[in-house]
Formats: sequence, C-alpha cells, structure tokens
Amino acid sequence: MQEGVTDEVVMALADFAIAPQFSTREKLALQFAERMALNHHTIDDDFFRDLRREFTAAEILELGMLTGLFIGYGRLLSILDLENPSTTP
Repeated sequence: MQEGVTDEVVMALADFAIAPQFSTREKLALQFAERMALNHHTIDDDFFRDLRREFTAAEILELGMLTGLFIGYGRLLSILDLENPSTTP
C-alpha cells in the first residue's frame, strides 16, 4: 500500500475482503485485526495457516502486538471518554 490513506481507501475498508485496493496480504492483516477486535475466538489453526502463508512468525507477532495495542488504546479512550472531552474544567 502506498504511503498515506486516501478517502477512497478509507471507504474501501467497509468491504475490504472484496476491495481491489488491498493486496491478499493486506486483506489478511485486516481480517486478523477485525477478528481480534470483534471475536478473537475465531482465530483458529486454519486462520493461522493462512497467516503463515503470507507472514513470517515475527510479522505475525508484530501484527498481533500492534493490533492489540490499538484495540486497547481505543477502548481506553472510550471508557475515559477522551474522545468527547468535557468543556468544564
């Protein structure tokens, strides 16, 4: 993927599995992130086999660590309501 994210790419994320903007590798990474965020129990041996076809063990670890970090960060922002800060001191 090129540097930077265009509006077209952002819109394609809604249907990333069929979006021509993403490579097979990118689609798999997006699927991994989606599964981590929504239902990590669906990340089974078959899915790991698919991951290993496209990524090294180190890349899978990095993908998992970064995905987990951003999921956790988003949830923290949400529970602390930092996305909508109060206007009162």
